[in-house]
Amino acid sequence: QVQLAESGGGLVQAGGSLRLSCAASGRAFSDLSMGWFRQAPGKEREFVAGIRRSGGSTDYADSVKGRFTISRDNAKNMVYLQMNSLKPENTAVDSCAADTRLFVRPDGMRCWSKGTLVTVSS
Repeated sequence: QVQLAESGGGLVQAGGSLRLSCAASGRAFSDLSMGWFRQAPGKEREFVAGIRRSGGSTDYADSVKGRFTISRDNAKNMVYLQMNSLKPENTAVDSCAADTRLFVRPDGMRCWSKGTLVTVSS
């Protein structure tokens, strides 16, 4: 069992930056792989970035490579998503997710935060 709570969403102008944070509790954080997913209005939820429990290897959606960075702090049970050079197309509800393995398919992840809205204005 794991509970997730994200924060850091908000309104930002195109070209700006935001840092999302996700706090985990209820399970040993070092046993969890973590991911960030997005859902725009009328669209399916899709993968943005992930970091694995073993070795900390990362994966990114092609659309965010070079702009977004996922990281984790196991001592604080936290995972982060640093988002730079934001574009209006990044507007979405962003959620963090946890499981013992990382899946890019959203239905492969079992534990989810409620989501935080990121709005990027032009």
